[in-house]
Amino acid sequence: QVQLVESGGGSVQAGGSLRLSCAASGYTIRYSCMGWFRQVPGKEREGVARIYTTDGRTYYSASVQGRFTISQDNAKRTLDLQMNNLRPEDTAIYYCAADADCYWGGSLPKPSYEFKYRGQGTQVTVSS
Repeated sequence: QVQLVESGGGSVQAGGSLRLSCAASGYTIRYSCMGWFRQVPGKEREGVARIYTTDGRTYYSASVQGRFTISQDNAKRTLDLQMNNLRPEDTAIYYCAADADCYWGGSLPKPSYEFKYRGQGTQVTVSS
């Protein structure tokens, strides 16, 4: 049983920072990609960031580029998301996700919300 457990969510004022962490446990598989996505009730999911564990390549959505940083610790099987200069529009439930297969058809990158494994989510609230 694969488990991804997020921590670090909370409430912060606009301009502040939060750091989310995701711990992977359970059945040991090699995740080729890990990432974060977020969702606001009634809105579509948004892939925020992802990292390819084999070579460290990262991808960010335009809405968080330059403010968020994704990082991994393969030995500890953890994934972090450092979020700086937070805005009210960043308010959402943030999910950690992982997959061993990062591409559709071998070439089209999957967004993080399409990864096979995901955690239960952690709430981030940014007030103005």
